[in-house]
Amino acid sequence: MRFDIITLFPELFAPLLSQGITRRAYESGLVAVHFWNPRDHADGQYRRVDDRSFGGGPGMVMLAEPLFRCLQAIRAERQEPTPAPLVLFSPTGQTLNHIAVAHWSASAGAVLLCGRYEGVDQRFIDQHVDQQISLGDFVLSGGEIAAMALLDAVARLQPGVLNDEGSHQLDSFNPALDGLLDCPHYTRPEVWQGHAVPAELMSGHHAHIERWRREQSLSLTALHRPELIEQARRNGRLSQQDEAFLRQRHGQRAQDLGEPGTPTVPKKL
Repeated sequence: MRFDIITLFPELFAPLLSQGITRRAYESGLVAVHFWNPRDHADGQYRRVDDRSFGGGPGMVMLAEPLFRCLQAIRAERQEPTPAPLVLFSPTGQTLNHIAVAHWSASAGAVLLCGRYEGVDQRFIDQHVDQQISLGDFVLSGGEIAAMALLDAVARLQPGVLNDEGSHQLDSFNPALDGLLDCPHYTRPEVWQGHAVPAELMSGHHAHIERWRREQSLSLTALHRPELIEQARRNGRLSQQDEAFLRQRHGQRAQDLGEPGTPTVPKKL
């Protein structure tokens, strides 16, 4: 798998590639990363890669020609019968999610364009960009952070990168499991600042532990991302036991909130 990254700031990626668990993916060659600076393909003494926007307005726009020459150089080096897709990180793109990451992790890679300033000349986008990706409804100073997020997410799914081969199978949002949020996790000491680890995790009863974790996952997802519960339900990922727990949880929350028509039980003082 190979990713070619078009960026004005390749040095920003150094910590990602040399530190942490995912560095194994890059050191072993499972994920090859090559950097290309548009300035190396620009004209003039100052290697200019941006200019003012036609029609006025604040900010600068990345020039199409240096990007085009840079892309040509990448295509020539990759020498692929089917050109790798060119991906631009942009607010207009589809939001990156687990399904998209899993797709990229099984691909041959891509060319990643990290925009800067006010954006990229639309003519280059129209003619050469195959896909646009967004991290969410906010704006970054450039596409480098978004590219790092994609690289990190893809790298950790490669075989042998994580210490525990099955670790990523329990990740939040994994549709192969159920697409729900992961449960809370605890480690030593057993009591920290007066707060103990939940008794279920200390019981040694594996079935009880798994059920506790499942119910915690259901509770967290229902509270913070209820749409994921509905999606799991539509996909047949919820058991009868799951549904019974969710009904009980909903009834308890309604009672605690004192919703209209819900009988309340006075608390003992």
